[in-house]
Amino acid sequence: MVKIIAEAGVNHNGNRQMAFDLIKVAADAGADAVKFQTFNAERLAALSAPKASYQRQTTDSQESQLAMLKRLELPEAWHQDLKDYAQSLGLVFISTAFDTQSLGFLQSLDLPFYKVPSGEITNGPLLLAFARTGKDLIISTGMSTLAEIEQALAVVAYGYCHESEPRSQEDVWRFWSTTDARLAIEKKVTLLHCTSQYPTPMPEVNLRAMDTLQCAFGLPVGYSDHTEGLVIPVAAVARGAAIIEKHFTLDRDLPGPDHKASLEPGELTAMVSQIRGVELALGDGIKRPQASEWDTRQAARQQLLFVGAVKKGDIVNRESLSTARCGRGLSPMRFWDLIDMPAVRDYEAGEVLE
Repeated sequence: MVKIIAEAGVNHNGNRQMAFDLIKVAADAGADAVKFQTFNAERLAALSAPKASYQRQTTDSQESQLAMLKRLELPEAWHQDLKDYAQSLGLVFISTAFDTQSLGFLQSLDLPFYKVPSGEITNGPLLLAFARTGKDLIISTGMSTLAEIEQALAVVAYGYCHESEPRSQEDVWRFWSTTDARLAIEKKVTLLHCTSQYPTPMPEVNLRAMDTLQCAFGLPVGYSDHTEGLVIPVAAVARGAAIIEKHFTLDRDLPGPDHKASLEPGELTAMVSQIRGVELALGDGIKRPQASEWDTRQAARQQLLFVGAVKKGDIVNRESLSTARCGRGLSPMRFWDLIDMPAVRDYEAGEVLE
């Protein structure tokens, strides 16, 4: 079953009640998990850090990235209450850590798995810390090359299997060349294809990259979506995504960097419903008549019948036989078996061959 993560992210806008409202929306939509983001703005961004272009368009262009992030922090004091509320509604609560201290805090909440954001896929120390939790990891791959993804996986594999830090990158690569490294990530890591643009233009979605990731690394793959609308995450499920992550908001007109590329509550509900429908429609891949087809099969297929009257012993020729929907009788696939054979009894015109 596809795991659907409703990404609340920073769309709470620093408002505690809004964070709770987002959880309720995710639960009502039928998502499996709701995800926030946990970070300390001063640890995440320097004062000189620029905003991304989409952030400049959706927030005050004169405001620094640091100032924007400061407004969007999810206070540690809120986390346990948010987790308890999510669980009371049947949701898994998770949050993405952007620094090792924030990850250490999340460990105190005993989350079932962790999500590594695209921006941290080259952050070796943080990747190592994620792996050393021992928990399953979902690694988002926006902005990444295959080489960067492999390097990240090598660090994660090392972290799963070693208590000490590597002395050098060579230690990481040496371990990556072993069977133990591949076994360490085989059951614990899922890769998410992602395009880190908000919203993502359709020509830059590149869903076939999911196939590339699966082929290159032999791991489960999913899709973290930043497009407008529902069609791409639904299409990703049809292409084999095991996880779908999608941003959502209470209102796309709210101020903030991610609202414009997020689904509103009714759209999130529709996305979950459509994904579940696609899952059912994918089936088991065995080609056979479905239960509902048997009645149609009987009514829609043609059988053999005689065009005119035929006496017992007459030689059946091509002009003697025709086909029509009769609801019973011999398949037209037997047509050639009967040509030049004697009729076994008398037949009336239009009579079906049994």
